[in-house]
Amino acid sequence: MDSLIAIQFAAGIALLIAGAEILVRGASRLAAALGMTPLVIGITVVAFGTSAPEFTVGVLSARSGHGDIALGNVLGSNIFNVLFILGLSALIVPHRVARQLVYWDVPVMIGVSGLLYVLAANGKLGRLEALLLLAGCLLYTAWSIRQGRREESPVPKDIPVRSKGVGNKGYRETPAFHGLLVLGGLALLVLGARWLVSASESIARAAGLSELIIGLTIVAAGTSLPEVAASIVAAVRGERDIAVGNIVGSNILNILGVLGLSAAVSPAGIPVTSAALAFDIPVMFAVALVCLPIVLTRHRVARWEGALLLSYYAAYILYLMLDAKGHDTLPQYSETMLCFVLPVTAVALSTVAANQLRRILGLVRRSGL
Repeated sequence: MDSLIAIQFAAGIALLIAGAEILVRGASRLAAALGMTPLVIGITVVAFGTSAPEFTVGVLSARSGHGDIALGNVLGSNIFNVLFILGLSALIVPHRVARQLVYWDVPVMIGVSGLLYVLAANGKLGRLEALLLLAGCLLYTAWSIRQGRREESPVPKDIPVRSKGVGNKGYRETPAFHGLLVLGGLALLVLGARWLVSASESIARAAGLSELIIGLTIVAAGTSLPEVAASIVAAVRGERDIAVGNIVGSNILNILGVLGLSAAVSPAGIPVTSAALAFDIPVMFAVALVCLPIVLTRHRVARWEGALLLSYYAAYILYLMLDAKGHDTLPQYSETMLCFVLPVTAVALSTVAANQLRRILGLVRRSGL
C-alpha cells in the first residue's frame, strides 16, 4: 500500500475523531450558553452540520442533471444513519431517549418518510414538491428551537466559567466562542470524511475489490461519516441526547432540506425510478418506523436493539449485493427475510411496545388521572 495513501487514511481518521470531539464539546456548551437543551442542539445545529456532505452532493448532482444521485444519497444515508450509526452507538453505550424525541421527533421522521413516498408517487420531485419540503424544513427547525427554549438546559459539569478581572487571565466563554468550536469541529469532520473515503477507495481497489463493493460500502457510507463520528463520540462522552438527536435530526433534514433544495435547483426536478418506489423508499420508511417501538421501550435504546439494527444493515447490504449481481440465491434470501426474519422481529418489537404501553396505562390508572 502506498505510504501517502496510508498517511491520508490515518489523517482522515484523526480528523474525524478530533472534529467530533470539538463538535460535541462545543455543541453541549452552546446548548447551556443559549439556555437550550442538548437534544435541540443535536437536532438542529449538529444535524445541519453533519448533513453538510449530503447537502453538497445533493445540490451539485441535481444542478448537473443527476437528480437520481441526490435521491439515492438521501435514501442510503437515512438507512445507514438508523441501522448502522444508531445501532453501533447503542451497542457501545445504551441510550436513554428524551421524551421529546419519542413523542415528537421520531414520529416526525416517520411522517416525512411517508410524505416522501406520497410526493414521489408520480415519478418526480418537481418545484411544487420542493417548496413543500423546504417549508416543512423551516417549520420543523423553528418549532424545535422554540421548544428547546421552553425547557431549562442544565449546565454541564465540565464547562468552566471564566471571566476577566484583576489578576485573572481567564475569560468568559460566550455563545460565539462555542459556535466557533462547532464550526471548527464540522470543518474537521467534512475534511476528515473526504480524506478517509478517498484513501479507502484506493485501498479497496488495490486489494482487488470490485466497484460494486466499493460503491455499496465505502462511497454509500462516506457522506454519513460525520454523523458516525459525532454520534459515537457524543455517546461515549455521555451526551446521549446529542447522539440520538443528531441521527433523527439528520434524517428529517435529509428529506426536507437536502431533497427539497436539490429538487428546487434541479433544471428538470428529481426523477424517482420505479425501483426506488418499490424498494428503497419503503425500506427507508420501514427503518424509520422500527425506531418507534424501540425508543418506546422505557425510553431507551438497549444494546440488544443496537445489535438488531446492525444485523439488519448487514442484511440490507447483502441484499443489494445479491441483487446487483443477479445471484441465484436472491429469491431464497428474500423469501427468508420477508416470511421469517421480518415478521419475527415485528412481533418481538410489538410485544415489547405493548408491554410498555400497558405499564404506562397502569401508572396512569394508579395515579388517578
